[in-house]
Amino acid sequence: MTQADPALHDDGLGKPGGLVSPVGRAFRLLRFVAEGGSTANLSEVGRLIDVNRVTVMRLLATLEQEGLLAPLPQGGHRIGLDFLKLAASVVASDDLLGFARGVLAQVRTKLQLSAYLAVLDGGDVVYLLRDMPEAGLVSNVKVGSRVPAHLTTPGRIILAHHTTADIRSWLGPEPLPAAAGRGLGTYAELEHSLKSDLEHGHAWSHSGFEAGIDACAAPVFDATGRAVAAISVAGPDILFERDASLRARTEAAVKTAALDLSRLTGYRQS
Repeated sequence: MTQADPALHDDGLGKPGGLVSPVGRAFRLLRFVAEGGSTANLSEVGRLIDVNRVTVMRLLATLEQEGLLAPLPQGGHRIGLDFLKLAASVVASDDLLGFARGVLAQVRTKLQLSAYLAVLDGGDVVYLLRDMPEAGLVSNVKVGSRVPAHLTTPGRIILAHHTTADIRSWLGPEPLPAAAGRGLGTYAELEHSLKSDLEHGHAWSHSGFEAGIDACAAPVFDATGRAVAAISVAGPDILFERDASLRARTEAAVKTAALDLSRLTGYRQS
């Protein structure tokens, strides 16, 4: 009689936090398939998700039975219809703001900086959500704040994905509005800045809108590839001066968060 695989009967008792090992293994396998991994070679799958070959085989059989995976005629698997229906029901019941709340919370936790979701409304950017660390942040930007788009990092990174004609029609004639003597006052200055923002995939501001506040933003795209919003973070410039790694970590976290939110709302990179 074949001995049962203990991994499939582990109730998680005695493990930190009561974690259930088989569930974790199943999700690692689902994630592997969802990201395009092939299940044709069970030993290779086991090596990549860190489980043994027999467990991979049993997990595949279980996930097939539950409709979460479906076998392919040529071998291997794809995500099953039941899994897709479950995901679709979640997406249908949520929206940009609902997804963004979770994404902003992750960014705030990771960086301990205030995180924002903003959208473009004509020539202005409007802040729809804010998630602040416990320490708080001295900033005039609140939910509902409306600011000329070119003065802020989320506004700039959204504008960077629009045409010059659209930008000029939204912002109006020169000189462009400035914040306390700071900002981009001419279209030549703005276009130079937007070109750099577009090339880097994010926008930075160092006391550009609010004195003593540094901010970074990245674009959020919809299913058609249109920049419809931006995620930004902001914090006192002294934090960036004290921590030499914070700038790079901020850029990476903001770009990852914006891409995550884009994917949750249907965006697929070409």
